[in-house]
Amino acid sequence: MNANVVLANVALETMGLPKGRYDKIDPHDDLNLSQSTNDFYPTSLKVAMLSYNQKLVPEVERLAASFRAKGREFADIIKMGRTENQDAVPITLGQEFDAFAAALEVEAAALRQAEEGLYVVNMGGTAIGTGLNAPKGYAAKCVSHLAKLTGKKIGLAPNMIAATSDLHAFAAYSGALRNLAAKLVKVSSDLQFLSSGPRTGISEIALPAVQPGSSIMPGKVNPVVAELINTISFKVMGNDVAVGFAMSSGQLQLDAYEPLAAIAILESQHLLIRGLAAFSTKCVDGIVGNRAICEEHFERSVGIVTALNPLLGYDKGTELAAEAIRTNKSVLQLVREQKLLTEEQIKKVMNVKALTGQQ
Repeated sequence: MNANVVLANVALETMGLPKGRYDKIDPHDDLNLSQSTNDFYPTSLKVAMLSYNQKLVPEVERLAASFRAKGREFADIIKMGRTENQDAVPITLGQEFDAFAAALEVEAAALRQAEEGLYVVNMGGTAIGTGLNAPKGYAAKCVSHLAKLTGKKIGLAPNMIAATSDLHAFAAYSGALRNLAAKLVKVSSDLQFLSSGPRTGISEIALPAVQPGSSIMPGKVNPVVAELINTISFKVMGNDVAVGFAMSSGQLQLDAYEPLAAIAILESQHLLIRGLAAFSTKCVDGIVGNRAICEEHFERSVGIVTALNPLLGYDKGTELAAEAIRTNKSVLQLVREQKLLTEEQIKKVMNVKALTGQQ
């Protein structure tokens, strides 16, 4: 109704009449006409969410492209992969960053798919979806116009009564935002782990010093952008919980908690759009790979023994791994000391491309 009042007054001024002359143009009778809050409001919200999604998806894709670029830059840096934070098998730093990119591309595609649920509207259903007071053809003309305005395949719900009270499209789209947030927490937390140190942690990468220094520890640099992404993501996941409660709490032919769902989703979109832009430009684009430390970790890791299984067998590999840990020697050092393999065999099995599944 606020919009109707504004539009009525704009029309009055255009006609050279003073604001408030509703005897000439009435916000209800002349502008609202066939609309109800119950069809206009959710339809306008869906259009707003589609507009924000048009900004959000490119930011996700931009972040993925940043990781892809780093994947190419780090393609020849060998390191150890880790499962459950324990040494696993070799990987390149480039492969690790490529995997981050691929994981984010999945979420971008999911957002594009989830937005399709927002194309279905109940405009013209008026109060409860029966279309009372709407002239014949009104609903079809509304969605046709909205489709032209948005460039999206806006269409009418097959059951307007169900669409008036059901928040499925909101919940499904919010779920896609939640999944993106969960993925971002995983990726940003991995970056924090890989950059930990710099002297007493993993330190296989260095994040840009966006906010260097500490109030008490000189020279300390914290991973503030990665932490920002986690903070935003936690909020998005919390907002999704609110959307779920809103969806479940509607009664009969209307869900009075739709505004809560709208506030939650629009806030999540806004936070993610701004946060992802910062993540790309102020963090990922400036990451530096620490080749020397990656290679040192690789050479010292007992995980190398897995690559020797085909030549030495699992039992011997287990024995070598235990001895390497006990003596603080590398696996290859023990292999050479015990003359288990020739240098030619070692060279062949330690080929970077072979170790990392690239040949």
